[in-house]
Amino acid sequence: MARIVYCVVLKREAEGFDRPPHPGALGQRILENVSQEGWKLWLQRLALIINENSLSTADPASLAIIEQHMLGFLFGEGEQGQLPAGYRPAGSKK
Repeated sequence: MARIVYCVVLKREAEGFDRPPHPGALGQRILENVSQEGWKLWLQRLALIINENSLSTADPASLAIIEQHMLGFLFGEGEQGQLPAGYRPAGSKK
C-alpha cells in the first residue's frame, strides 16, 4: 500500500517515499513532508540551479549551496530555491 504524506511542495496529500531520497536529518524531513511528485519538481529545479550557477555535485562547497536551495524550494526556508534572478527559459521572448 502506498505511503501518503501531506506534501509541503504541492500543498496536498500525495504518495510519499518508502525511504529518504536524501541522506541525514534533511532526508528524514523530506521523507515525512515531501511527496514523490514534489521531489520530481525539486529535481527539475535542481538541474536548472546547477546549470545556471555552474555548480558541481562532486564539490563539497557546491553541495552546501545545493542544500540551501533545497531547503528554500521544499520548505520555504531562506532566500534560496527560487528561479535565478533574470532567468528566462530557452526560447522565451524578452
